[in-house]
Amino acid sequence: MRRMPQRDDWSTTMTIGNPDYRDAGLEFSGDFLLGSATASYQIEGAVHEDGRGASIWDTFSHTPGKITNDDTGDVACDHYHRWESDLDLMAELGLEAYRFSIAWPRIQPTGRGPANEAGLAFYERLVDGLIARGIRPIATLYHWDLPQALEDEGGWANRATAEAFADYARLVGERLGDRVAVWTTLNEPWCSAYLGYGSGAHAPGLMDGAKALAAVHHLNLAHGLAVSALRDVVTNDPGYSITLNLHVVRPSGETGQEAARRVDGLANRVFLGPLLGDGYPDDVIADTAGVTDWAFVKPGDTELIAQPIDVLGVNYYSTVTVRMWDGVSERVRADGHKDMGGTPWPGSDDVEFLQQPGPYTAMGWNIDPSGLEDLLVALHAAYPELPLMVTENGAAFDDVVTEGSDGPVVQDDDRIDYLRRHFTAAHRAMARGVDLRGYQVWSLMDNFEWGYGYSKRFGIVRVDYDTLERLPKASARWYAELIRTRRIPA
Repeated sequence: MRRMPQRDDWSTTMTIGNPDYRDAGLEFSGDFLLGSATASYQIEGAVHEDGRGASIWDTFSHTPGKITNDDTGDVACDHYHRWESDLDLMAELGLEAYRFSIAWPRIQPTGRGPANEAGLAFYERLVDGLIARGIRPIATLYHWDLPQALEDEGGWANRATAEAFADYARLVGERLGDRVAVWTTLNEPWCSAYLGYGSGAHAPGLMDGAKALAAVHHLNLAHGLAVSALRDVVTNDPGYSITLNLHVVRPSGETGQEAARRVDGLANRVFLGPLLGDGYPDDVIADTAGVTDWAFVKPGDTELIAQPIDVLGVNYYSTVTVRMWDGVSERVRADGHKDMGGTPWPGSDDVEFLQQPGPYTAMGWNIDPSGLEDLLVALHAAYPELPLMVTENGAAFDDVVTEGSDGPVVQDDDRIDYLRRHFTAAHRAMARGVDLRGYQVWSLMDNFEWGYGYSKRFGIVRVDYDTLERLPKASARWYAELIRTRRIPA
């Protein structure tokens, strides 16, 4: 099993440059794909329109106490009705790609059966509108909005959900498989499995380690089955991908290496192993023996999972520093996720996640562009033939609207600085030989930020949630300049 290197494994071969990752004049080639990303439940709204069924996030957000301010995605950014003007805004900013997600319950309201024509037609209009504006469509089949009817049957803890996902992928591929540039099967299956079924922080809000690990396997299986289904029906020559939120793990103290091994296993290798042909790590199975016997892995599953992909999507926001808990002092769990009472680390709840040094975003996540460089270089070292793409990177800050000479302005200098430093990190990784194909900024617009509702703003475009008006922030103009010149602006 190939191991993701930890921080202490790095030599002194880091690219020479400003230690704060504020290098000047760095350029990207013309084929480096620059775009932005969103997710269906976070922006679409229209949850009861045109035959859409209920998702687990509809149920979860309408459960009192689960979401900050009891916010819901019922309206969100109303993108379902404003998609044309949103695409015009993307074109104005010069986006070369747009990574969006398709809402499974819009296509199959109960997760099974024939396709809902109105749902397919919406995404067909969206894809055609992108192509007409010269923007490459990157379609994510699953960004967490599982049909509630499938959850009622066990959700991702149930193998049948993976099989249903393949049928859904086939339906979408039959309709859009001549136009989509890149198909991404799943977004961050770590979150779907561990936050949804282990910690209780995400829908469906369960706290069951055995179900979380079963969900890990069934999500991996769903990916493999979906890639096979898509390949059966698409008629163009797209790329196939999955997006992972791989953890950059920094060990601390005498027990740090053991803690890092545990976290690396649950967060990284339990996905990378089966997806890329190495199977499940023996140490992870041993570490979780007290939680599950892994009987949900059937003969032939690892072969089904390990479908060839063309690019690996990488989402990066922050780092973690870990050590083993001494069993006496109060355990520290500053892992960056909302604490709802459960654990996202089945079999390793004795790992401590230490508070990271600042500065921080509004999410409380540390800002560390070196983590992105480390991650990209480590992936390239472990899988040198696999192209990579940053499919999410961005930051939430407490934006302030002021009145400028031409109207309202959001001068979000913190976000500009964050993006500048992380683009620099990506550039440095490429200088070290990493085959990085593109960068999709998270997020195009402010939106429903899952358990935090509308209290956190990630967008380079501000959304006024009272009027739903869009206002490009200073970071949007900065990014537009980067895209136009292929050079990181000062």
